[in-house]
Amino acid sequence: MTSPHHASGVHSVIGVDAGTATLREADHLIHRLLDQLALTDDVFACTHLFRTDERRGTAVSLTVPQVDVDDVWRELPKALPEGTGLALADRTHGPDDAVATARQAAAAPPAAGRAVAYPGVAHLTGTVTVADLLDRTAVERLVVLGAPDAELPPTAEVMTQDHVRPEWRDGVLTLVLVPAAGGLLAPFEVPNPTPCCADHF
Repeated sequence: MTSPHHASGVHSVIGVDAGTATLREADHLIHRLLDQLALTDDVFACTHLFRTDERRGTAVSLTVPQVDVDDVWRELPKALPEGTGLALADRTHGPDDAVATARQAAAAPPAAGRAVAYPGVAHLTGTVTVADLLDRTAVERLVVLGAPDAELPPTAEVMTQDHVRPEWRDGVLTLVLVPAAGGLLAPFEVPNPTPCCADHF
């Protein structure tokens, strides 16, 4: 269990291996689960690339409030395809190989993972200032690629492209930025990323 930044109360992490192969497929799965399960705004949903001797793919973790975790656990199998692996502490569901990767995903946050849903992500549309990004979302740290020690002024603007995927780095939700046209900044990951650009497991 963990208590992520900008999320009130105690949370638990559920790992999911639904057979998604790419980040794009996993992103779509996350958004579908958020809608179907009516998950609250303080949920963190992350992707985690994995490789085994048999296959490679993208697992998902859902960090949900402890008060909701039993309901989510009960509903998840109904919302996912047969053969999905689920893991929550000592609880598991599904075939052994999928459960094994689900366990890896459940154990990853907040040390690692690429966040698709997190508190405040709904505010990250269009162009936002650095101050708003840090004040209104769970993102805690901004890093400019090639200049990791650069201090960004609060008024600096970030062109989100409605696609902002920070990653957990040692317990800190960190967004990597790159310079963009017109003196703006933009997230390093562009929409419809490829796995080679985001291997964060």
